[in-house]
Amino acid sequence: MATEYGPATVWGVMIALGVATFGIRASFVHLFGRIDEVPDRVTNALRFVPPAVFAALTLPAIVAPEGAIAIVGNERVAAAVVAAAVAWFVDDILATILAGMAAFWALRFGF
Repeated sequence: MATEYGPATVWGVMIALGVATFGIRASFVHLFGRIDEVPDRVTNALRFVPPAVFAALTLPAIVAPEGAIAIVGNERVAAAVVAAAVAWFVDDILATILAGMAAFWALRFGF
C-alpha cells in the first residue's frame, strides 16, 4: 500500500511507537518491582484486563465482519451466543470453542 509519507517518516513513526511501547511496559515492570504489595483494588482491576482485551479483539470480528455492524442474519452472532451460553453453564474452554464452531458451521453450511 503506497502512502504519501516518505521512508524516513514511516521509520521515524515506527521507532517512536516502539520506544513508547517499550517505555510503557518498562515503567510497569519498574513500578511493580518497587512496590512490595500491590493494592487489592489494583489486583482486582487487573483481573479484568484479559477478558476486556479478548472482547475488544473478538467483538468487531463477530458483530461487523464486513466492516458494518450486522446483527440480523449474521451467523457469527448466533454462534457467539451459543458459545457464551456453553461457557456460562459448562465453564470449559474446549467445550465453548467446540460448541461455538459447531454452531457457526451448522448455521453457515446448513448441516
